[in-house]
Amino acid sequence: MSHDASTPALTRRRFTQLTGMALGSLALPRTAAAADPDVTLEIAPFTLEASPKHHIHTVAYNGQIPGPLIRMREGTPFTAEVRNLSREPEVVHWHGLHLPSEIDGAMEEGTPMIAPGASARYTFSPSPAGFRWYHTHTFAGKKLTAAQYGGLHGFLLVQPREDQARYDREVFLAFHDWGGYFKGSDDGSMQPIYDFATINGKMLGFGEPIKVKPGERVMLHLLNSSPTEVHWISLAGHSFQVVALDGNPVPQPRTVSMLRLAPAERVSAIVTMDHPGIWILGEARPSIQSKGMGIVVEYANATGKPVWVQHTELIWDYRQFSTPGEATPGVKNIELVFDSKFQGHGSEELWTINGLSYPKNSTLANAPRLERGQRYRFVMKNKSMDDHPVHLHRHTFEVRRLESGPEIAGLRKDVILVPASSTVEVEFLADNPGDTLFHCHQQDHMDRGFMMLFRYAS
Repeated sequence: MSHDASTPALTRRRFTQLTGMALGSLALPRTAAAADPDVTLEIAPFTLEASPKHHIHTVAYNGQIPGPLIRMREGTPFTAEVRNLSREPEVVHWHGLHLPSEIDGAMEEGTPMIAPGASARYTFSPSPAGFRWYHTHTFAGKKLTAAQYGGLHGFLLVQPREDQARYDREVFLAFHDWGGYFKGSDDGSMQPIYDFATINGKMLGFGEPIKVKPGERVMLHLLNSSPTEVHWISLAGHSFQVVALDGNPVPQPRTVSMLRLAPAERVSAIVTMDHPGIWILGEARPSIQSKGMGIVVEYANATGKPVWVQHTELIWDYRQFSTPGEATPGVKNIELVFDSKFQGHGSEELWTINGLSYPKNSTLANAPRLERGQRYRFVMKNKSMDDHPVHLHRHTFEVRRLESGPEIAGLRKDVILVPASSTVEVEFLADNPGDTLFHCHQQDHMDRGFMMLFRYAS
């Protein structure tokens, strides 16, 4: 395979994955003399039983979906060992952490792939505190059991140096879509259509219920691990007090009746269990919940069938969790225009940033260099007809403007949904030198070129 500027984005990404494979087993070797790791993750084939009638052959961490909950302490050195027992090269992305490029978990940044049968160790001091997650960061193409379509995702909680818990207990929930096929259209676009959906790997009625007591304050940590789909979540008979988005405390906690999570987004919300009964927490849209995306919430000593209360409209607004803002002095704007490029009938479209797909948009001539200590504003203009959940690696950004609204402040995230035909502006401080990946978190869009690599000026 040639490796030149004319190579399509799909094969260029796959080429990078394969050529980096051998390096992965050498650059971060497992040594017998090393101390025991804090956690060991084994990547291996796994058959998920979402219900007695729904099985899917995939890959998982430690034989479970989601993978094991990993707890770390902010600033305390942590060592993870990853053993790749699968047939494909793999890598683990520590989503939301501010890590060096070589261990962040993206081959585009220079993190070595882990060859089949090889192991790697990662030692780092986790920061910032909050609800993060870990997941694969590989190419999938049309294989609906690979990369983010599969089971390689898990919860990660970085506990602050001083815990200030104001709830009784925590519950972690991951929303995921599975199986299906790709549906094409006349314009060359391809969209995955899923067979079923789960919460923590189980369809509604087949997993263990969340058992609660009257008066409990339960912190729900919710993750949308879906490869492509936005999900709207509600809990019949109850409301959510949203206290953090993407693991970062919001300046204005609000009580809402439903949540919206784009792919890779997280919401931390406290639910006061003040309405005894047996209820359903799940997708607010009946067409999605009917595919299995729900879980039972059961009060102690309650009897009867689980109850669902249908909403008549979908409501969500990032602004409600922010504070009024003013323009930042000294900030430098970087304009990022999102669109797609038709490749001709019979070929898939490519996604572009500023008119180019990855890697052409990331060359010295096309990608702005970041200066350490400078604050930047991404002015993201989505000219396409698709919504895009975009993610910036190794940094946390502040949401500053949504569409044509006023300046806002205080809302810190690492993923934000940029709606079709709209503009969203975010700011971040360039304080973590190294190659930094920016991309749409939809697996199919990322595979077809919706990525850009920023480099710091030397």
